[in-house]
Amino acid sequence: MKKYCFLLALLFCSVLLHSQDRYFLNSDTRLYTSKSTSGDFLGYFKYGAEVRLLSENENGWYKVKADNLSEGYVPEKFIAERLNAKDVQIKDSENPIIEGGDAYYGGNHLFVLVAGLKARAQPDKNSKTREILYTGDPVAVNYLPKNPDEWVNIYGRIDDEYAQFTLRKFIGKRPDFNALVKDFDKLDVSNSTERKTIGERIVELAWNSDKTTLTPAYQRYYEVVKQLNDPKLLADTELNMAIAKGLSKHKKPEEITAFTKKVEFILKGTKTKSLYFTQKDLVKIFGKPSKKATVSDECGIYLSELFYYYPDLVASVDENKNQAEITKVFINENNKVVFNANALLDNTLSEKTFIEKYGTYIGASIKAPHFYSIQLEDSEFTIEFRDGKLFTVEIIFYC
Repeated sequence: MKKYCFLLALLFCSVLLHSQDRYFLNSDTRLYTSKSTSGDFLGYFKYGAEVRLLSENENGWYKVKADNLSEGYVPEKFIAERLNAKDVQIKDSENPIIEGGDAYYGGNHLFVLVAGLKARAQPDKNSKTREILYTGDPVAVNYLPKNPDEWVNIYGRIDDEYAQFTLRKFIGKRPDFNALVKDFDKLDVSNSTERKTIGERIVELAWNSDKTTLTPAYQRYYEVVKQLNDPKLLADTELNMAIAKGLSKHKKPEEITAFTKKVEFILKGTKTKSLYFTQKDLVKIFGKPSKKATVSDECGIYLSELFYYYPDLVASVDENKNQAEITKVFINENNKVVFNANALLDNTLSEKTFIEKYGTYIGASIKAPHFYSIQLEDSEFTIEFRDGKLFTVEIIFYC
């Protein structure tokens, strides 16, 4: 009988612990190694951090698991099933995590300190890479361990499907561009390894800063690249320098609108000033599509969720209303984009020439190399190059 009651008690505790999967901290606090605020601690929690309970309330303390899988104790008064606007937060002046509301991120966060940081699916250097992060990127942080060699969950929530981990030593306060430049300039010219490391950080931080910093960043990095004598790296850097030059002299919105105002397509020899066809004309010109598919359109920005796929283009089609809208064009000898008499985008256009001619009109990102955007009134062209040649022009409508 006693054994039966004991098993029932265990079952009750288990149900109690798991009836609410998500718990939050309603104040700054720390993850303690024991049930005492005067004892040692493993790391810092920020208001809103998610935890999992590992025990019942024990004299005002819960044993919890943090989002980086570390286990320890927090005071019971800071555990909540939900957050509330009336929460009275106790600030921890020693907590290094930055609160939301700055110019870079809305929630609790820190910044990437190194170039090309791999965010892992598990707290293990051998686990798969979920994302590549760049110097100056803000990352969500709700729990930060003290040990620089411990892992941090930079997704900010306990969700195995989406969690991303990196080591504590690779994130911190936002790097200072001018300080990095000074560090670079102090290095001996012969120290190409360290100069490359800092040069990469300078370049990535410049992409995350005022675009006017891109040119001085690449000027320094280019010095190192020439030393390394890597043909591909040299070509990529020269292309990026041309992009940086264009972005530093970026056209005003009204100038870009004027540039795109009279854009027209030449599709399979047919000139059209509009992206719109009747469904019947689309089939008459391009034939039956090689594939039809339904694509979710939560914003309602396309004519229909039904898409026709051709070797030359993609179109959103409303068969009932006899309407079709071109959304993507593959550039080849039959398909071209014409902005004006002096601005023709066809299959002979190289990426380098495109940048040199139109670099002041485009948007670009280090995170999407060889993809560029040109703003329209309520949409934009996304222009992709492959192997140095123009590949596609896609029309992206804003939600």
